[in-house]
Amino acid sequence: MAARKDTTAGRGAPGGAAPGIDLAECQRRIGYEFRDESLLVAAITHASGAQHRLASNERLEFLGDAILGFVVCETLYRLYPESLEGDLTRIKSVVVSRETCSRISEELGLIDFLIVGKGLAVNRPVPTSVLSDLFESLVAAIYLDGGMEPAKRLIDRFMAPEIVNVASGAQGSNHKSILQQLSQRDFGVTPTYEVVGEAGPDHSKTFQVSAQIGSTRYSPAWGRNKKEAEQRAASNALVEITGGPAQP
Repeated sequence: MAARKDTTAGRGAPGGAAPGIDLAECQRRIGYEFRDESLLVAAITHASGAQHRLASNERLEFLGDAILGFVVCETLYRLYPESLEGDLTRIKSVVVSRETCSRISEELGLIDFLIVGKGLAVNRPVPTSVLSDLFESLVAAIYLDGGMEPAKRLIDRFMAPEIVNVASGAQGSNHKSILQQLSQRDFGVTPTYEVVGEAGPDHSKTFQVSAQIGSTRYSPAWGRNKKEAEQRAASNALVEITGGPAQP
């Protein structure tokens, strides 16, 4: 869907309303309800659609980039205590990249709410940089409106799976090893794994396994064998610990 063309954005209306923009649906998609909707309007307003550049999302993008980097760095520091600074930096650079942030904006369908002016053609794909800035601007707007916790929830929701996938790739995709390190460090126990489901004929059976740390059992995952299912179950546990959604 093409970005919305609106050259009146930035002037604003009472209550922060944006002409022609379904702010309620935008808030539903990101999972946060603004007290000050003018912050949301600013976050979705590209410089080409603002009355002046200070009314666009450029300043919010600047702040959101820093918040995103901080949250991801804190998560990496906590999850991977045996990784060196250089390794953490490489993982972070992929996780917070323009490509990742742009993809998240696409997953949320944020282009439906993007306010642009005639300076940005709307009959062709929106540049990756614009979509990336849009996500970072929303992070900052949520932070300014509600503080770090709701901003962190949004980041964790989408970045936690990215962190686990990128980090596990850099460390041989061994989710079980990473979970064991985390569990022993933070909880003082070793994770256990339990087969909670089986399917298929004996010659081609699949298994569903759940990881457990102490009394907490995490979402199960399926695999073509027990080893694969355990790796996926460990991945689910890592994602859930960092606040993201589990994968089936």
